[in-house]
Amino acid sequence: MKGKLYLIPATIGESDKDLVIPIQVQQVVNNIRYYIVENERTARRQLIQYGIQIPIDDLHFFELNKHTDRNQISKYLKPCEQEDVGLLSEAGVPAVADPGSEIVELAHKQNIKVVPLVGPSSILLALMASGLNGQSFTFHGYLPVKPTFRIKKIKELEQQANRNNQTQIFIEAPYRNNQLLEDLIKHCSNSIKICIACHITQEDELIKTLTVEEWKKAQKPDLHKKPTIFLTL
Repeated sequence: MKGKLYLIPATIGESDKDLVIPIQVQQVVNNIRYYIVENERTARRQLIQYGIQIPIDDLHFFELNKHTDRNQISKYLKPCEQEDVGLLSEAGVPAVADPGSEIVELAHKQNIKVVPLVGPSSILLALMASGLNGQSFTFHGYLPVKPTFRIKKIKELEQQANRNNQTQIFIEAPYRNNQLLEDLIKHCSNSIKICIACHITQEDELIKTLTVEEWKKAQKPDLHKKPTIFLTL
């Protein structure tokens, strides 16, 4: 019987797994011996956290990251000829702002059933809590690093938000978060709303939406080295 590809979520940061990971996920991992992961070490630690009953040394890991030889990826799904394989995210859900989409695409081409499991998505949780338009939105990933290109992109996103009444969602390397917030406040119109969603699902979670004019008067949170989602409309 052909196996399935299970898309297995992870906690975000130091979140309590029992609060954000359904029991079904913890049950599924006890039936899987082959995993596609970004980093084997952290994947082992995560599976132990999930309470996996299979001896950890009996598991097989295929690493999928920027160092992976793309010619080898097709072999990662070979175990599906006989049993299930898990695609395990480092944080949040697989293949959404996370490696793995090419594995999922390959599974469809090979007629392997893809099973997404419920887990935390920082992008969707931020959108839910932002108060911005959840009917129409775009995720842009990282904005340009160079200041001139970043400012140009910020202005383009503002135009897109105004033109389509569409929420713009993006992220930054955590050590550049404060600078990005400053650039947004400085270069967006006063009426533009900015939501920052920081450390989602963790004890010090902060989600706050204000207009640019209000942000100029408010005390700015310190976002340095804290995973943050930015949303504008």
